[in-house]
Amino acid sequence: MFPHTLLLATVALTFSAPFAIAEEPLLAIPGKLFLDAKLDSTPAAPWKAAKGQWQATDSALRGSELEADKHGAVLRATLALTDCIIQVEVKFDGAKSTTLSLNAVKDHMARIILTPTAVTVQRDDNDHAGPDKGIVFHRVKAELADGDWHTVRMEIVGDTLLGKVDSIIGYGSNALFNQPKASPGVTVAGQSVLFRNFKIWEATKNPKWDEVKAGIKNEVSVAAPAKGKGKGKAKKAKE
Repeated sequence: MFPHTLLLATVALTFSAPFAIAEEPLLAIPGKLFLDAKLDSTPAAPWKAAKGQWQATDSALRGSELEADKHGAVLRATLALTDCIIQVEVKFDGAKSTTLSLNAVKDHMARIILTPTAVTVQRDDNDHAGPDKGIVFHRVKAELADGDWHTVRMEIVGDTLLGKVDSIIGYGSNALFNQPKASPGVTVAGQSVLFRNFKIWEATKNPKWDEVKAGIKNEVSVAAPAKGKGKGKAKKAKE
């Protein structure tokens, strides 16, 4: 069972529900459902809105960056995790980018980045000032137009991370992923993104992962944003 800091009635937490995705396992075998948040109301504990504006609307939660913050909108759940599967549904409504991310106990660990035209799966920079650097495992073109819901899933077991956005899949391994994990959440750069059905499951490694991995092709085929064209904004949204 996961260690955790908050178990409050404002969020539905259960330890018996089955995995809700009817597909073959990838990296992880799902266990007990740890967090089930519909995100259809104003954020309350264990959620913490660190930056931005978060409003309940249309049975979902709208996240928007506030210009006064000079920082992307950030919403995180105050939870401590081990190996897990994290999933959320997202819909662009004018934003420049959004992420599903997970922190180490100190600093960042991993994230899946979505823009209207690309998906990135990466290990994050874990010390900001250096010498540690982020690592992009998978970055490909995508069509994530405003108005369409997309399912984003992060699987992290042992030293391996897998990211999935609809049918786009990428993965990578790094020793950082062995550390305790904390504060799963989402970020938004610009105006705005809708979120719903945020779920976390306990996870164990799929015994057939090596077979599955052989069929996944990691690519880094989309250039990072040029200076002055969103790079600074994306960095600020990493919290």
